[in-house]
Amino acid sequence: MKIVFLISYKVKFDFITIYGRKDRKLVHIKTICLMILLVASLLQASESAVKTVAFAQDTLANDFRKAQVFEVRDALSSHDDIRFVYSDARGEHALLIRQIEKFIKANVDLLIIGTNHADAVVPVITKAHKLGIPVIILDRGVNTQNYTTFINSDNVKIGTIGAQYIAKRLDGKGLVLLLEGLQEADVTQLRSKGFLNEIGKYEQIKVIRRTGNYLRRDTIGVIEKLLKDGFRVDAIFSESDSMVSGVRSVYQRHGIDMASVITVGCDYTSEARQAILSGMQSGSIRFPLGGKKTAEIALKILAGEKVAKHIYNPVKLITRDNANAVPPIF
Repeated sequence: MKIVFLISYKVKFDFITIYGRKDRKLVHIKTICLMILLVASLLQASESAVKTVAFAQDTLANDFRKAQVFEVRDALSSHDDIRFVYSDARGEHALLIRQIEKFIKANVDLLIIGTNHADAVVPVITKAHKLGIPVIILDRGVNTQNYTTFINSDNVKIGTIGAQYIAKRLDGKGLVLLLEGLQEADVTQLRSKGFLNEIGKYEQIKVIRRTGNYLRRDTIGVIEKLLKDGFRVDAIFSESDSMVSGVRSVYQRHGIDMASVITVGCDYTSEARQAILSGMQSGSIRFPLGGKKTAEIALKILAGEKVAKHIYNPVKLITRDNANAVPPIF
């Protein structure tokens, strides 16, 4: 504002002197033109200094995925030289690809990708990478190395931790429901792999598998059918807390005591924490959103710093014993 005020004052002065002395008219006209050019160049420089970070998220219908976007937004909000934009693909592969294409055409300075399919977005991610746009893959992996960095947690370890806890609580025998997320997502495949490899060590534990797509509403239908078919499980390992929430809804409607079933979720949301403390859920494996870490890494990349190809966020089992001491992810 100070620069604009001084320039305005000078322009006013020159116009007065133009009509006061004819021999200085040309000099002052040139001065005005130079000052206008200076203003334009300053504005242009200011605009070019602002970097655009774009987050192409597969869906905002999932609370976890939405919270990821907002955590990145909030972490970057204090940086005046960063413009943050995001998109919601509503779980549609084709829409996600189109949205990434739009960000590429807009020549954004950095892309963050949250996908629901390890293969579908590979061509468009590869295109961005080859054009020199830094690409951060967050949470769910892709079947290519054409990106700058991949930020996630050890999903095999998550499945292993859940299986170990359940096997111990069941004393090595019982019927367990494995409630899986999106089948196309590597997160689902890796968590299931870790769980099944570990639980397979116990011959007297039987596992049935169902898919809830990481959504409460989808899980409700799955559990209703399971009960209708006569299944009564001793334990549930759910690959997200949102699906455990769906289980609770159905069980409460049918008068089934949640405390009678061992239930372990993933993420560790506020709802899960409350359920754990009230005895309505046995545990949850804390899975960080990764938004703060992503923002931190994005700023390093934009500053020209080198970053690791793969960055892990730590995971941790939360039960009633430590829930009061550990904050939920959102």
